[in-house]
Amino acid sequence: MTIEDGHAATPFSVRSGGAVLVGLEQGEGLPVIFLHAGVGDKRMWLDQMREVADAGWHAIAYDRRGYGETESPDETFNHLDDLEALLDARDIHAALFVGCSLGGGLALDFALRHPGRVIGLVLIGTSVTGAPWSVTADEQAVEMAGDDAWERGDRDLLNRVEAHAWLDGPRAQSVRVGGAARALFLDMNGNALAKPALNGEEERPEAWSRIEAIAAPSLLIVGSEDFSAIIERHETLSETMPNAFAVLLDGVAHLPSIERPDLVNSLLLQFLDAFDGEDEDDEDDED
Repeated sequence: MTIEDGHAATPFSVRSGGAVLVGLEQGEGLPVIFLHAGVGDKRMWLDQMREVADAGWHAIAYDRRGYGETESPDETFNHLDDLEALLDARDIHAALFVGCSLGGGLALDFALRHPGRVIGLVLIGTSVTGAPWSVTADEQAVEMAGDDAWERGDRDLLNRVEAHAWLDGPRAQSVRVGGAARALFLDMNGNALAKPALNGEEERPEAWSRIEAIAAPSLLIVGSEDFSAIIERHETLSETMPNAFAVLLDGVAHLPSIERPDLVNSLLLQFLDAFDGEDEDDEDDED
């Protein structure tokens, strides 16, 4: 697989339990681990991986169980254990983590379990294990359409409804986002919807009441067209996490990495540049 500018992204695979986790890596330097949304896979990060690698970082993205190219039997598993297995197999002790939606929730859970292994966090439209959820009337209508498609077993319709909910935004006009971004969404999410169900996922401990314990520098990004509960969640996180900085992207929904990669790339590189500066300051202090 190649990334847009022609630089090769190298595929790899890691075994965790009975699963084979499939990923891509590019560049050298401190590792940046990209964790995809529940309606995507590792391909939602290709643009960011290229930028991060060009800036001197080691970009890594992988498909979790139930997504993309990763294959897994229907066994008992935990996404946290899989993430640890991947890091250990790649000989990575600590990294920066970039997570969107369920990927952000996984990053937060990992930070609570292993604070010493998290250098920093970039959380986009993030989930939080145990966080409350509520919807407006417009958002409820979209959820009900998705429930109806699920009950009828119409995967194609469900995919289109979820594209409206997560790519366009639940309160936005349907097919607001088109072109390559929509085609990618429909392919990623359609692939996930077609995979066999995995019934053995272990429940992870509630994180919502423990967020203030996460001291790693964190960048919170949320789109103004995302679900209202997710926007409110980011406001709470920005007030609760001791080293968090929040950004609201106007006119963008739940998946800005593919809708507006230019904005996400700029914010991500600025965040990473701050760590470069800290490293230089540490070296000066030692001198």
